[in-house]
Amino acid sequence: MGQNLLRCSQKNSGCDIVAAVERSDFPALGTRVKDFPADLPYTSEWPKEAEAVIDFTFHTCVASNIQHALANKQAVVLGTTGLSEEEKQLVHDASKQIPIVWAANMSLGVNLLLELVKRAAEVLDTRYDIEIVEAHHRLKKDAPSGTALMLAEAAAAGRKVALKEVACYGREGIVGERPKGEIGIHAVRGGAIVGDHTVALIADEECVEITHKANSREAFATGALSAALWLANRKPGLYTMRDVLGFTA
Repeated sequence: MGQNLLRCSQKNSGCDIVAAVERSDFPALGTRVKDFPADLPYTSEWPKEAEAVIDFTFHTCVASNIQHALANKQAVVLGTTGLSEEEKQLVHDASKQIPIVWAANMSLGVNLLLELVKRAAEVLDTRYDIEIVEAHHRLKKDAPSGTALMLAEAAAAGRKVALKEVACYGREGIVGERPKGEIGIHAVRGGAIVGDHTVALIADEECVEITHKANSREAFATGALSAALWLANRKPGLYTMRDVLGFTA
């Protein structure tokens, strides 16, 4: 993601990248992105003059990164997932002092999809069965994807139900008839698929499908850069990509 962020920043005239941050003990520290300015510092700590920090790291790094941003009063775009409850609370607490955009998926298209799915679930009642299918590369370790869970939550919110009460994670064996109002969530793994997500609302008479396909990880980098620019001059608070897209304005 760091490499993609650097590439995408070259296409965005509003971005001025001041440093690329990696672990000091990481073997690839200093690995250059082709055609990126040679004077860009690769460092283990970002400079104080940065207005915003984009964090795609590992959940155990979030606490120290947030503390560093707090010390410098810098805005944060947080795309790191898998945070513990303690780490999540730290992010919430920090947002009282600095502005933070926090999202499991930074893609503008996926966040539009979330809004469309919620609206579709509101409009189409439980005569329409909801099934969510996600597909990713063979190396992905978790299933279902965080994005699939976000889509399921959006559908459940549209139906005004708790996801845990209606979710079905795959099916096997003699499972009986499909319960009315169930939300099915299924994972496919294979090849080098970046990320495909389809939400189908299926009735006896018709089927409505809403699909997003990520052609490259630059989709996530572009969204993160948009979030960083959006954060300029924002008040402290915890924001989502829905805020960036203007859905909560």
